[in-house]
Amino acid sequence: MQEAGFINFIRTLLIILAVYYIFKFFVKYVIPVLLVNYVQKKTGQQVKKEPVEKEGTVTIERKPSQNNRVDDSVGEYVDYEEID
Repeated sequence: MQEAGFINFIRTLLIILAVYYIFKFFVKYVIPVLLVNYVQKKTGQQVKKEPVEKEGTVTIERKPSQNNRVDDSVGEYVDYEEID
């Protein structure tokens, strides 16, 4: 008959922690890579990652054209603001 000693308790606790962290590692890093590879294999396409932009940066993709001038015969432009 075996007794449950302090050493066996610590061993069991370490095994539980090791299994937890190994599972956490696989869920966070390995499974996403496997899923991307699986999807690429099934669709036959490369999954493109979009470049990550820093928050607060402004990019202008095209320069607005200069030909959008208002004709003088249209009238006077009045800037207004709606009041609730």
